[in-house]
Amino acid sequence: MWAQGNHSDHPSPSWFCNVNNKSCISIILVLIYLTGVIANAVTIIVIYTDQYLHTPMYLFLCNLSIVDLCYTNITIPKLIYMFLSDNYTLSFTQCFTQMYFFGHVATTEDLLLFIMAYDRYVAICNPLHYHSVLNKKKCIMFMAVCWVSGFFNSSITTFALSRIPLCYSNTVSQFFCEFKAFDKIYCPSAGFQLLAYMEAVIFGLGPFLCSIISYIKVISIILHIKSSDGRRKAFSTCSSHLIVLTMYYGTWMSMYITPPLKHTRVFELILSIFYATITPMLNPLIYSVRNRDVKRALQKMLVCRVK
Repeated sequence: MWAQGNHSDHPSPSWFCNVNNKSCISIILVLIYLTGVIANAVTIIVIYTDQYLHTPMYLFLCNLSIVDLCYTNITIPKLIYMFLSDNYTLSFTQCFTQMYFFGHVATTEDLLLFIMAYDRYVAICNPLHYHSVLNKKKCIMFMAVCWVSGFFNSSITTFALSRIPLCYSNTVSQFFCEFKAFDKIYCPSAGFQLLAYMEAVIFGLGPFLCSIISYIKVISIILHIKSSDGRRKAFSTCSSHLIVLTMYYGTWMSMYITPPLKHTRVFELILSIFYATITPMLNPLIYSVRNRDVKRALQKMLVCRVK
């Protein structure tokens, strides 16, 4: 069996409550889960039912909500079960199944956030050609590339990891099965390290740098707008995505690029919880609160339901 946080050398989940009773953290996780599921599901329904929102930007947002729904259902239900049952073990099959789906949606989100940054770049830097550059066919192709790339990357990575023997422990110091936790217990392997670096560069660093370059150009264009009202309106169209991008990559980098210091284990665990549970819950709330079109469509849908 693969153990998760159930070893004397690893912090128990009860650490977060500082008491043996784990009901408080279970309640928090249930609230996070329900909020994330409801917020993302409502976002998908609103975009699907409102014809006005059938544009590239909202197609990408709808896919982001689907990704966040997957994140929420991959990690939180199992976490809640672990806290309530006091059973922190996973079988080999369960662990790598969770790792596969987590890697799939993580890769898809990396690419999707870049596509959303590119969408804002075209909308602000080349608005007259927006609908020709991001037509329906190209948008569907972009989405297909994101999901298919996630499938292939996660399949290759998960299969490769499952073939490498363990040298240091059979315990994963993490609350769910993901890449970094296994990096500390696998036997040294040049092939494994090469695969890890390639995956990080192609599906992590690459999309992040492309998103940064897109927003550097976007901000440069916005700063050259003479009207202050025009600058405010232009920036408001991309501010929500900038917040999501910063939050996602901020926690991702903090979790995966943290140097191996002596007392970073608890810090990594907290970041992993934030990365896998809090961020997917906040994404739809950030877009809904800051987006007038989504709020208008939601109000319209609620009025129709009341009538």
